[in-house]
Amino acid sequence: MKTLNDFNFKDKKALIRVDFNVPLNENFEVTDRTRINAAKPTIIKILEDGGSCVLMSHLGRPKGKQEEFSLKHIVSDLEDVLGVEVHFAQDCIGDDVKELANKLNPGEILLLENLRFYDEETKGDKDFAEKLSRLGDVYVNDAFGTAHRAHASTTIVAQFFPENKCFGHLLAQEIESIKKVLEDGESPVLAILGGAKVSSKITVIENILDKVDDLIIGGGMTFTFIKALGGSIGDSICEDDKMALALDILKQAEAKNVKIHLPVDVVAADEFSNDANTQICDVKQIPNGWQGLDAGPESLKVFDIVVNNSKTILWNGPLGVFEMENFAKGTISLGDSIAEATKNGAFSLVGGGDSVAAVKQFGFEDKVSYVSTGGGAMLESLEGKTLPGIAAILE
Repeated sequence: MKTLNDFNFKDKKALIRVDFNVPLNENFEVTDRTRINAAKPTIIKILEDGGSCVLMSHLGRPKGKQEEFSLKHIVSDLEDVLGVEVHFAQDCIGDDVKELANKLNPGEILLLENLRFYDEETKGDKDFAEKLSRLGDVYVNDAFGTAHRAHASTTIVAQFFPENKCFGHLLAQEIESIKKVLEDGESPVLAILGGAKVSSKITVIENILDKVDDLIIGGGMTFTFIKALGGSIGDSICEDDKMALALDILKQAEAKNVKIHLPVDVVAADEFSNDANTQICDVKQIPNGWQGLDAGPESLKVFDIVVNNSKTILWNGPLGVFEMENFAKGTISLGDSIAEATKNGAFSLVGGGDSVAAVKQFGFEDKVSYVSTGGGAMLESLEGKTLPGIAAILE
């Protein structure tokens, strides 16, 4: 696996695929710099070697060239994070852009305009990728969030750098973290899967059953399992067509000696609202008209013991509707347990949009071992798929 450390970038131009798909407010100001901060170590290493950087990214899902999706909006934040002036190209291909790239001196940075202003980017067009490839001497992929897409800038462009391509620090770290859980995890290995639907996590569950000792299932998908086991779940969310699958997963887990931990009680509400009336119910005896929206206190005690008995922890998905304050306690309590286990030497990886949002919201970012930057890419990795953006560098 070639990483930045295998190259000296002195007098070299690095063409770097970064993930600057950052949130902007109505005044086009960046509201979360996480992804910019994540790219910093790669960019700084290249500049310190005496190289220059041509940065390419997408932003949003523009239809053609739309002003509101221009990457020019992030230039000042990028300069602020890096402490270096950033030149901006009004396009991402063409003679003018090539000239700007050619003029770059060691220590300088050029940010290209939004790649998705061209349909050719998402179509994985080879000619478009070839035009991008003319802008650098070495191709660096540091965008885990887009590594599961075979787009021109994430995958196809690598063909034009047969010897001179590598992973950036961020992408290498993502690959190592997932490997640490799925391949090299110190036992006991625990996976915590939450979220609303079993259907979105089936392939993940099936792939990780061979790799874990314990599996905590939480969130909305709990109720598909509980109903399949004969419990009464009231008005809780449930995928009736996945109940047979839920039973099959329990059977597979038993055959593989994996302990599955489901909530034993829940915080139930009489409507889907933070202002709803609530009661604690046995998970198998939720009254009609009530729905489970968070894990209950007894469940959290059980989960805490399992978490603190684990040496390797993967957390993907919240335990309840954490966006509502009254149903966030389960997710916060789980975060506390994982933070404690991490402090005591466990390796903890958090991935997937909702759990990452929860970790940031409740201040656990620095209390776990690693927070993944890619939602879809993370899920596909956990499903055991080789991501096209990763495969392109390894070829």
